[in-house]
Amino acid sequence: MTVPEKTLMNVLKLLVFIPAFVLILQTASNWTSLLWAGLVFLLYPLLVKPIQHSICAKHLAPNSDKEHA
Repeated sequence: MTVPEKTLMNVLKLLVFIPAFVLILQTASNWTSLLWAGLVFLLYPLLVKPIQHSICAKHLAPNSDKEHA
């Protein structure tokens, strides 16, 4: 991946992780925020991995017909 693509992925990860950690910090006053933070961490692969795969796909070599035979 190129540097701008890596930067984009890291910013995307931060956009997912920062709200989760903010929710964890709020557990002193609201225990249900811990459940929401857990949900965000569980949904992380569903949010980030498809975008990461689509960015990386253009760097992969296309399959040739000879490999499938």
